[in-house]
Amino acid sequence: MFFDIVGSGSKGNATLVFTDNATILIDMGLPLVRVEEELKRFNKTIKDIDAILITHNHADHYRSIKSFSPKKMYSLEGTIPGSLSNVIELNTPFNIKDASITAFKTSHDAINPCGYVITSGNEKLVYMTDTGVYLSINTPLLKNPTYLIIESNHDIQLLLHTNRPMELIQRIMSPFGHLCNEDSAFAALEIIGENTKEIVLAHISEEANTPETALKAYNTIFSYKGVDISKYKVRCAPQWTYMIGGDIND
Repeated sequence: MFFDIVGSGSKGNATLVFTDNATILIDMGLPLVRVEEELKRFNKTIKDIDAILITHNHADHYRSIKSFSPKKMYSLEGTIPGSLSNVIELNTPFNIKDASITAFKTSHDAINPCGYVITSGNEKLVYMTDTGVYLSINTPLLKNPTYLIIESNHDIQLLLHTNRPMELIQRIMSPFGHLCNEDSAFAALEIIGENTKEIVLAHISEEANTPETALKAYNTIFSYKGVDISKYKVRCAPQWTYMIGGDIND
């Protein structure tokens, strides 16, 4: 299994996940051409996408879904209007070719927000962004992934010193907003295990965070908890360029 984060942040989100037989797209908040360009890297086209998984109904995650057939769309009830999607249930796995997919609850100011666990063979990917807090009830399902893509949205001090309205700052810092760097690191520590190879910090704010700040927080928290962070490949997903992770040679 490997993945291609096409873009990650408030301007738009889309992540491609490739198993031996399936091509899966998580969220579609970017222009179609961006995803088409990434698919070309792997000699694939839009028609090769087997499923589009939507996490929630904010524009940066689903603004371009009309580019796809509703038959390939999957989301929780209420996420996408009308009959534009296959409705799935929380904590109930379904299969797309050789991939088993399970939606899990997140805490965000949207209708039925969720993250996804994708397993194929002996590999497991956890995708979790846009959540104000980490819901520990999910730990048994999420525990010990091969790859963890997790939100690390903001540094609290940087956020407080932006020119954003206080109402927006309070929303971001609320239990239904976004994970700060430290909370993200603590959540990652609860999720990772002996099989974990890679941790990707996603949805990093351009105004209230930097990759360096996020990674510094992770190093600090891991060290505080006595965990050797060098055992893992830890990287930050960019907003404007792609990033490939996982075992592309598998």
